[in-house]
Amino acid sequence: MAALLPLAGAHATLPESMVELLRTNDPVLISFVEAILADENVGFFVADQHMSVLEGSLGFIRRRIMVRSEDLERARRALGEAGLGDELSPA
Repeated sequence: MAALLPLAGAHATLPESMVELLRTNDPVLISFVEAILADENVGFFVADQHMSVLEGSLGFIRRRIMVRSEDLERARRALGEAGLGDELSPA
């Protein structure tokens, strides 16, 4: 899978070069997007995916799919071709 390696350390932050591609609390959509990005060899990171521990698994906090800024246009194009253009965060 093309996913980025987990960030090291308990207080690690995302690299500054990563930007939000989309935000959702739909686990099926997240899985579909991960498959598309992996197929396109676009590195990504799912931010906030473990927040369900704090929210009680109710799905209030949306997960963010982050991609490298240099891969953003390619990722947006791939998701648009898959019919997910309406799910993308504003550019």
